[in-house]
Amino acid sequence: MLPTVRSLLELIRFSHTLFALPFALTSAVLAWKLSGFHTLQLAGILLCMVFARSAAMAFNRLADRRFDALNPRTTARHLPAGRLSAGAVWLFTLLCAAGFIASTTIFLYFDNPYPLYLSIPVLLFLCAYSYTKRFTSLSHVWLGASLGLSPLAAWIAIRGIISMTDLAAPLVLGGAVLCWVAGFDIFYACQDVDFDRKARLHSIPATLGVRASLRVAALCHLFMLLLLVALYWAAAPNLGIIYLTGVAATALLLLYEHWLVRPDDLSRVNQAFFQVNGIISVGLFVVVVVQLVV
Repeated sequence: MLPTVRSLLELIRFSHTLFALPFALTSAVLAWKLSGFHTLQLAGILLCMVFARSAAMAFNRLADRRFDALNPRTTARHLPAGRLSAGAVWLFTLLCAAGFIASTTIFLYFDNPYPLYLSIPVLLFLCAYSYTKRFTSLSHVWLGASLGLSPLAAWIAIRGIISMTDLAAPLVLGGAVLCWVAGFDIFYACQDVDFDRKARLHSIPATLGVRASLRVAALCHLFMLLLLVALYWAAAPNLGIIYLTGVAATALLLLYEHWLVRPDDLSRVNQAFFQVNGIISVGLFVVVVVQLVV
């Protein structure tokens, strides 16, 4: 049992929950600033984030297992390598999906039915990403939107849906996450340009080539920074100079990320993808928390 659990956690790269979770918590602390903190809400958000991401990631591995078996970069993954059976992964996916839906009922305690009402549409949207590369080069944007839902979802879980004005801060933050994820997913897809073209899978690198795609990624990250600056006004008056300093540091980290990944040298994609982006997500969350408590 323990080796199977360990393999399942490796399959979904559980540690990479770090990418979206800090942005959900950033939105949550901004919402709590207005509504007051509740431990049960924090528990609900954590459970929903873990279960939703785990279900979506496991489903992605199931949907892509045929392509993973043909791609030299991914043949060692658990399903094509035979370390996990499709049945076990399907069971894990369904359990995580059920766990996500069950976790949304926590917010009924606060007379907020929206998380439960939206749970199945959100799951369908997350899982639909797994098929986007079959028909559109904008799959990176769909992935970005999937992670970009996390700030909006956390806000709605705490405050419900009051008005569009009230949703301004999480929508801006979600847009920033969308652009950030789309940009670094383009980086990641540059590794598979030749395979994607051969397999007739769609991606921006397969369509435009590596050099042009890195420019598109840079543009995505520029929009991310602009939206992070816009959040300063959308969340006014709760954010100040400490937050803006964090945005400036994020800009420097993104510049470093683009310096690491070059058209003629993709050897450091994983360093940019996993290490630098982890620092960005956690760093921005810490900066916002510090800003709100000082």
